[in-house]
Amino acid sequence: MRLSRAAVLAQAKAAALDGVRRLNCCANLLFLSLPAQISICRDLPNIEVVTFSVNGISDLEPLHRCQNLSELYLRKNNIVSLDELFYLKALPRLRVLWLAENPCCGPDPHRYRMTVLRNLPSLQKLDNQAVTEEELSQALVDGVEITAPPARRSVENGWSESSACSTAGATREPRSELLSCSLEETNKTQEELDMKPVPRDKYSSFFPQETDCSHKKRNNVLNAILLLMKELDAEGLEIIQQTVARRLQAFQKKELQEE
Repeated sequence: MRLSRAAVLAQAKAAALDGVRRLNCCANLLFLSLPAQISICRDLPNIEVVTFSVNGISDLEPLHRCQNLSELYLRKNNIVSLDELFYLKALPRLRVLWLAENPCCGPDPHRYRMTVLRNLPSLQKLDNQAVTEEELSQALVDGVEITAPPARRSVENGWSESSACSTAGATREPRSELLSCSLEETNKTQEELDMKPVPRDKYSSFFPQETDCSHKKRNNVLNAILLLMKELDAEGLEIIQQTVARRLQAFQKKELQEE
């Protein structure tokens, strides 16, 4: 599925795409179908902060036109190759990148970090960890320089064959894996959104440990809703409150009828 113009404007509360400065699509329900498409980013010339964590994104090419981008959160997506960094090298203002928990990170954390820093030496923070001068110097030795975009053998229906191959493994697993509901995962997302972490004693009441797939999916949706509620104003929250009240009344009425 693609992130539409209407969805971006609604989320950013902007009248036009060139007025969008911040975009938060963390754990977005639009991206439950792989591969997630972010082609709309080509039309966001003034975007400064983008949060795309916990989705199914595999292609970073649309971001190369976002020349004002300073913070980019891509944790836990489906970015297979570090060659995708080629598109970020053209972003002069990029200072914060969160790329952890993608397949491209590989089994060697040091090699991964050194490669990212060699290609993006202007970063001040990588994966929520400050970048040091010593690391930047070491990256020139231990990192791999990326000089070309990732190879994509063919393009069909808007995405590449190589992306299709890379996502094959992911699609074999339950979709709920894209939106993990562990306490650790939830609090990482909370941190990205500048929200307080969920206390352990309250977490179990939000997300009871269930093994049934439908229950996991329900919990994933609930997790996304709770995170996105931060974007609502008072009027929006009142609408949700009224809707929830009506739904609860309907469930209570149904339970009485069944008894």
